[in-house]
Amino acid sequence: MRDRPRGLAAFLRKLTASEAELYAEQVRGECASLGCQPLDRLRRGDLVTVAGRISTVVFTPVASMPVLEAELFDGTGTVTLSWLGRRRIVGIEPGRRLTATGRIAVPEGDRKVIYNPDYTLIGDTSE
Repeated sequence: MRDRPRGLAAFLRKLTASEAELYAEQVRGECASLGCQPLDRLRRGDLVTVAGRISTVVFTPVASMPVLEAELFDGTGTVTLSWLGRRRIVGIEPGRRLTATGRIAVPEGDRKVIYNPDYTLIGDTSE
């Protein structure tokens, strides 16, 4: 009997939540199951393993060096994964799930960046 109100609350939440809130909740669950640190708790200098879904990928030539940047979203926040000297990486595309390991930098404002992270692709984009 105690589980029933909680189930009703979850049902009502799903009924009233926006698509963005439901998506964030889904991604948070995926990341929690992998045991990675939530992005909203990361600080400059932390050596971390994070997980999430890539929301955008941008190629930017900076000072004649190519830079590939991907925004990783975990349901709590975002971090920019930045590969210096790369124009493209197979599998790094919007919607893709991955884990990434590296040190957090905060080069400007509160934008968190991991430069040249080690990464592992998870599943495929159709999941």
